[in-house]
Amino acid sequence: MKVITTVQIVLVLMTCTEPIVICGLLYRNETDELSLLDFKKAISLDPQQTLMSWNDSVHFCNWEGIRCRVKIPRRVTSLNLTNRGLVGQISPSLGNLTFLKFLFLDTNSFTGEIPPSLGQLRHLQAIILSNNTLQGRIPNLANCSSLKVLWLNGNNLVGKIPADLPQGFRTLEISINNLTGAIPASLANVTTLRSLHCQYNYIVGNIPKEFAKMLGMLSVQLGVNKLEGWFPEAFLNLSTLTELSLAYNYLSGVLPFNIGNSLPNLQVLRLGSNLFHGHIPCSLTNASKLYLLDMAINSFTGVVPSSVGKLIKLSWLNLEMNKLHAHDEQDLEFMTSVANCTELQMLSIYGNRLKGHVPNSFGNRSTQLQYIHMGLNQLSGSLPSGLANLPNLIALELGGNLFTDALPGWLGSLKSLQILALYNNLFLGSIPASLSNLSQLVNLELSTNKLDGYIPPSLGDLQMLEVLYVSHNNLHGRVPNNIFRIPTISVLWLSFNQLDGELPTEVGNAKQLMYMHLSYNKLSGDIPHTLGSCKSLEDIKLDRNVFSGNIPTTLGSISSLKALDLSHNNLSGTVPVSLANLELLQQLDLSFNNLEGEVPTKGIFRNATAIHIVGNRQLCGGVPQLHLPTCSVMPLNLTKHKHSVELKVVLPVASMVSLAIVVFVLFIWRGKQRRKSIAFPSFDSSSFPIVSYNDLARATDGFSKSKLIGRGRHGSVYQGKLFAREAVAIKVFSLEIKGAQNSFIAECNVLRNVRHRNLVPILTACSSIDGNGSDFKALVYEFMPRGDLHLLLYSTCEDENTSNHITLAQRLSILVDIADALEYLHHYSQGTIVHCDVKPSNILLDDEMTAHVGDFGLARLMIDSSTSTFADSASSTVAFWGTIGYVAPEYATDGGQVSTAADVYSFGVVLLEVFLRKRPTDNMFKDGLNIAKYVEMNFPDRIVDIIDPELLRDLRSQEAPMAMKENCLGCLLSVLNIGLCCVKTSPNERVDMQEVAARLHGIKDAYLCEHQ
Repeated sequence: MKVITTVQIVLVLMTCTEPIVICGLLYRNETDELSLLDFKKAISLDPQQTLMSWNDSVHFCNWEGIRCRVKIPRRVTSLNLTNRGLVGQISPSLGNLTFLKFLFLDTNSFTGEIPPSLGQLRHLQAIILSNNTLQGRIPNLANCSSLKVLWLNGNNLVGKIPADLPQGFRTLEISINNLTGAIPASLANVTTLRSLHCQYNYIVGNIPKEFAKMLGMLSVQLGVNKLEGWFPEAFLNLSTLTELSLAYNYLSGVLPFNIGNSLPNLQVLRLGSNLFHGHIPCSLTNASKLYLLDMAINSFTGVVPSSVGKLIKLSWLNLEMNKLHAHDEQDLEFMTSVANCTELQMLSIYGNRLKGHVPNSFGNRSTQLQYIHMGLNQLSGSLPSGLANLPNLIALELGGNLFTDALPGWLGSLKSLQILALYNNLFLGSIPASLSNLSQLVNLELSTNKLDGYIPPSLGDLQMLEVLYVSHNNLHGRVPNNIFRIPTISVLWLSFNQLDGELPTEVGNAKQLMYMHLSYNKLSGDIPHTLGSCKSLEDIKLDRNVFSGNIPTTLGSISSLKALDLSHNNLSGTVPVSLANLELLQQLDLSFNNLEGEVPTKGIFRNATAIHIVGNRQLCGGVPQLHLPTCSVMPLNLTKHKHSVELKVVLPVASMVSLAIVVFVLFIWRGKQRRKSIAFPSFDSSSFPIVSYNDLARATDGFSKSKLIGRGRHGSVYQGKLFAREAVAIKVFSLEIKGAQNSFIAECNVLRNVRHRNLVPILTACSSIDGNGSDFKALVYEFMPRGDLHLLLYSTCEDENTSNHITLAQRLSILVDIADALEYLHHYSQGTIVHCDVKPSNILLDDEMTAHVGDFGLARLMIDSSTSTFADSASSTVAFWGTIGYVAPEYATDGGQVSTAADVYSFGVVLLEVFLRKRPTDNMFKDGLNIAKYVEMNFPDRIVDIIDPELLRDLRSQEAPMAMKENCLGCLLSVLNIGLCCVKTSPNERVDMQEVAARLHGIKDAYLCEHQ
């Protein structure tokens, strides 16, 4: 036997003189080679030519990405093709690589399923297939007894987490897939598991209690699933745990009081966007290794533990959007304590219920702070001077508080600042010129304060500024030229100020400008034609100014423009045809100017609901739905003849008529001092002539009951079809009722001189006699197809063509419309007009749910705060001034004295009613309890218990993201707080409509911005 063996060895050595042919066979395993070639065949694209070396001329152990064991026979132990751009499927033949230990195919474009054959590889220790587009289910890997790491994140896998995993398992990473179902309890049997990463899936149900067995666990990441139930106390047994991420689930309950003692090695704790409540456990500060603590968007209550300063390694503290409170200096001690967290970079307590002054010591030692978010609280006083000691501060967000005093000049020393958000506060004084030193500033938000003075021209030095919000202040002077020289400026909101002068022609330099809002100022002169050079503009609002001249035709070259509002100015000339070329234009408002000529019929002008042109009496043509008169065409020779007639005949005749009118007015002036006079609104007889009783009778089928759409205290309202209009609303006064005559006079006098998009537009009037020879008086309004706000609030879903669901955004918009109308009546019209009867039935809604205030039968035009120009003795009773439930309390004690503060009170009641959907005359309001006191008793902690259940269902909808729900709740609290400011018992304590409108606009803009 020994001889044979020796002979055999000799023969082998002899044959090895041809090493390529025979010796290679000892080192080459045909199964492994064929398996790898099958894998190559399944690759459809190899952009980096990674697999070029995979051929017969090279031993497969030397192929790119292949590693083999040293022992003979050579077998593949590692296949590593990470980030090679490979496209194709993973071949099932890899299941034949029986000695494979490491399979790394991550960051490619593999498709199809993970081959079940991988479950046969007993030597496999790590599978990393992350960041591909693999689909299907995770195969059964229970037989891979050596498997320690499984990373499958970033694919499109479905199904459940495998119930059984190898005993030697260490890390499971299957994040960002479409896995569904529950976490199997059997996973807890893998006691050597170190990391569990399953976030960004659709895993549902409770976290298994059996997880207590996983004593070796170091990292648990189960965020962004649909896990529910209470905080899993099983995790408290994992004393070695360093990272616990349960964010974005539906977990609830209170945190264990001893969580910090049970998890002393915890470094990362993410619990944000869940349903946790109760206090933040003080023991949490015993987890001294914590560097990231995120508990945002829950319902935590109580105060922030003052011992938070013990977490000296903390770099990220996020407690925003909870119900944490602070009522005194002691409750805010954590702000002093946090100075000990010298490594802290981000602090957010945004959207809580913190009151009081921020201590000046805040920020003294936390020099690493980069992000501070403390907005949407009730913090007050001056800005803490300790902020000046934060050289690395990038973002300072304090909006939605009650900070007062002037903005300090030291803000300009925060050289790293990129975001400064101080909107919705009570800051006074001017904008510090030192802000121009913030060379890195990107966002500057100072809207809705009480700032005055000029906009510093030096802000133009901020060459990285993108967003400038300073609307709703009392700024005056000109818009600085330098602002438009900032190359990055994209958002410019300067609305609701007192800015005057011309808009600089330099506006054309702002090539990146997307939103320009300059509404409600006193800007004058021509709109610069250079505005057409701002090719990125999407939204232009220049309404409520005193611009004159023509609309620049260059606006038609802004191809990105989506909304253009030039209403309520003194613009003249024709409507530029070039605007019809703007394909993206969705809203165009040119109303209440002095435009004339033909309205185009192409582009946006084809959609009558997308354009607003009312208040321009000389316009003609357009699409039929606009109901404009036809444009007349006059030959040239007739035009010259017409001019000649005007000069030789018309002008002298006009002069004589004018003289006669003056004499006539002087003749009857004394008589008018002793009797009431009826002043009709100024109508354009060419487009809608004065109507007679017979016209109105025909329009309403003889005032048929079938046409009756409403009744008021002084008359009835009918729907009718008059002339070319589809529908009008005709208010017929019942003159036999006491006060009806005065109501007609009052409404005519008020509506003669006012015009606003949120007032019900009056079309014409009728003062005649009816078929019986009796006095007849009526007013004709635009028909509002959505009816009134009372109908919208209290109609049932069974009513035909009505819907009982009103979204939060719709309610906000309605209240903003009402506030704008009352602000106009109180502050912007000719004299101060007090409506005297603000209530839901007097608020009408058009097709687009825009609200219009109507019924001015009780309105009074005030020369000053104590005088009414046409009040009479019959109107001095308290009952006359408004409607029960909406009447201000001072009317019962002051003898019915008219004031704008009474309108504010009525508006506040309407606001509360809109969000509670509960009438102020509800049976529950008795024994001294009214809707105002009811809301105040429950504000803010129990507000969800009293708001309209419709809104509550939206807040609790499982489909809406948690951040959106919290944003809705914050919005509700802000709006109801405004309502409570309006219904103060003392008129002197109430805010005025200017402040109400400004704050509601700010809340609406912020809410819509978050939900776009």
